[in-house]
Amino acid sequence: MSIFKSYPVKKIVNGLTIETSDSATVTHSGYVTNGESTIVVKNSTTDEVTLVLNHLTTDHITIKSMCNLLVQSERLIDEEYGEIQLDKFASVELKFIGEFWYILSSDGLKNS
Repeated sequence: MSIFKSYPVKKIVNGLTIETSDSATVTHSGYVTNGESTIVVKNSTTDEVTLVLNHLTTDHITIKSMCNLLVQSERLIDEEYGEIQLDKFASVELKFIGEFWYILSSDGLKNS
């Protein structure tokens, strides 16, 4: 279980300068976003990985799931959901605007 991060970058999120990486590959069973633009979540030792969206450090993110993934946030997603489930090989792009996370793009279910 590990986290691989790309080159370091500085971003301004919510008026704060955040030191982060542009992208990350996550194999832990749980992870909290920290300003990355892109995260790839791979198989872990558990059946499902949980990714928590941190609106204080992250305002725009693309997530590619290579395993079953539960995306959670203390702020609602699309003004309605506290969490969304991504199946293996799915991807989603989210943007934090105002008080909510909005799904800008999603490739939907891969198994249909």
